[in-house]
Amino acid sequence: MQMETVDNRPDRPQEECGVFGIYAHSKSSALTYYGLVALQHRGQEAAGIASTDGNRMYSHKGLGLLADVFKQGELENLNGHAAIGHVRYSTAGANTIQNAQPITLSTHTRNFAIAHNGNLVNAKWLRIRLEQEGSLFQTTTDTEVIAHLIAKANADSLADAVEAAAKQITGGFAVVILGNDELIAVRDPLGLRPMVLGQLGDAYVVASESCALETIGATLVRDVEPGELIHIGPDGMSSRRFAVRRQRRMCTFEHVYFARPDSDVDGWNVHTVRKRLGRILAKLHPADGDIVIGVPDSSISAAAGYAEESRIPYEMGLIKNKYIARTFIQPSQELRDTGVRLKLNAVRSIVEGKRVVLIDDSIVRGTTSRRIVQLLRSAGASEVHVRISSPPYVSPCHYGIDTATADQLIASTHDVGEICGMIEADSLAFLTVDELMEGFGFSGTTNVPFCNACFTRNYPTELVDSGLKEAHHELVHVGG
Repeated sequence: MQMETVDNRPDRPQEECGVFGIYAHSKSSALTYYGLVALQHRGQEAAGIASTDGNRMYSHKGLGLLADVFKQGELENLNGHAAIGHVRYSTAGANTIQNAQPITLSTHTRNFAIAHNGNLVNAKWLRIRLEQEGSLFQTTTDTEVIAHLIAKANADSLADAVEAAAKQITGGFAVVILGNDELIAVRDPLGLRPMVLGQLGDAYVVASESCALETIGATLVRDVEPGELIHIGPDGMSSRRFAVRRQRRMCTFEHVYFARPDSDVDGWNVHTVRKRLGRILAKLHPADGDIVIGVPDSSISAAAGYAEESRIPYEMGLIKNKYIARTFIQPSQELRDTGVRLKLNAVRSIVEGKRVVLIDDSIVRGTTSRRIVQLLRSAGASEVHVRISSPPYVSPCHYGIDTATADQLIASTHDVGEICGMIEADSLAFLTVDELMEGFGFSGTTNVPFCNACFTRNYPTELVDSGLKEAHHELVHVGG
């Protein structure tokens, strides 16, 4: 069955970005760079670092991978004992240098830099209000909305100003703010976006994932709590709450797809969870096959779990080209089909004549799944049985993940049997939401600390901006 190609956006949910911050280290900028390298999977379209020596702030940012942005010795000019950094994925049409982060602001009361991971669901409403109050915007990011709220806050300290701003925003956010001689980190009250706290000697570190701490040799202290504001300065670290305690709603897709396998996110190791999900798939949704293969890289752990539980041999049937970035865009249908082969190659000697059980983490629009199935058949696979280590993706995320609109999500408009035919598989099965929660050790979905809105359409917050119209101009909404 022929599937219509909707647009050039990747057929995968895309994370908005990763953030990193460090205070009280003589090599703060270099360590921030290395931390961001560990977080590069969270964003490949822009990167930046801001630092401070206590008196002056320094900044450099640009479009592309870290190695592209910092290739002329720019790190040597980022002086100071504290720094924050950012790697960014943007929505289509919004990848401009103006939207690169960190954003720096200088007001009559204070100077600061800010970087943000996530999406606000009331950003458009706040932006209109701020513009009516006289604020001028240079970007289309939610981050600048937060920055203006901080700048306008009637507060004695930067921490108080950040708290005042945090109380006004709704959605998913993990934010780092750098002052002249202080570092502040805040996480949204539901814990939708991840953030961890670590230590490296006398230095404190915050990051989107624990893998960034491991990379620089820091020790994981704990996760930043939902609704928590951490302040780090000359007098050490302090913590306060800016929101009342609520039921956590951590994003399950961090464990399913986004986070690195070696990261620990909110107490669960990502590789361990993915492997459990693969075991559950094999137990509850078995397939007759000769080999099990996973779609690199995010599905390898689940494929290993499936193979162990089913006792079907795991094989490296698909090879990923590490040098093709996610930002690769094919301008035509012909080149778009070639693009899958540039990113993935099927190993003919492994799959030829075999019944293949193909493990993947999700199906969004279905175009990539169909091309991978076709790739395996072209390499001689006799059957291709697709198993997905998450439930059907039926609804867009509003908290920091870029997905297609609801009508472009294949599971939103088609049942499993129809999807199976559209991706040209011999069989197809997904986990249920209950089965997904089983991978985290929960029985059922009542009072679980996760946001599963992309699978259930039940959002944990009011979608304030939904349907909001700008009378004066069209705003391209992008997140952190």
